[in-house]
Amino acid sequence: MRDLSLHILDIAQNAVGAEADRITISLTVEGRPGVLKIVISDNGRGMEPDLLDRVTDPFTTSRKTRHVGLGIPLLKQSAELAGGVFSIKSVVNEGTEVIATFPVDSVDRVPAGNIADTLVMLVASHPEINWEFRFASEHEKLEFNLADVKEALKGVSITNRHVQEWIQNTLSEGFKSVFGGVLDEVN
Repeated sequence: MRDLSLHILDIAQNAVGAEADRITISLTVEGRPGVLKIVISDNGRGMEPDLLDRVTDPFTTSRKTRHVGLGIPLLKQSAELAGGVFSIKSVVNEGTEVIATFPVDSVDRVPAGNIADTLVMLVASHPEINWEFRFASEHEKLEFNLADVKEALKGVSITNRHVQEWIQNTLSEGFKSVFGGVLDEVN
């Protein structure tokens, strides 16, 4: 995959497919030298231990439409090629947590991509899910909880064009504020 936003989209879609109604996507940069940590967790149906043991194999998938599942193996490969690490935990009927780390200044780290657009697309596509987004660096943080936004809207649809624009602006500006000067590709 060309960028981290596509990895995030793929793993989040897995969570949607696992019937999660709460999905949290967290991006943090910590330490010196900096390490970008991506955590995607959900409260979906989770995985049986035998599937969890094989899930990083590209020829393992729970889909019936094709016999390969590349999302998790590609994220693992991207993290490890950049000098980072990958882990996945899952408990049946409780959910799954995927963690990938990337050294910020590794020449092999794939760029962030347009994280805000990806997150807005997830919200627009699945407004019934309680999405939580967290961005953090040592100088700034942003926490976005869709349930709080829905409560403040008092019945206005989350898919309303103006609401979508506000979410887009909030996430775009928040991402720039948190990661500008931390990730080279964020101005």
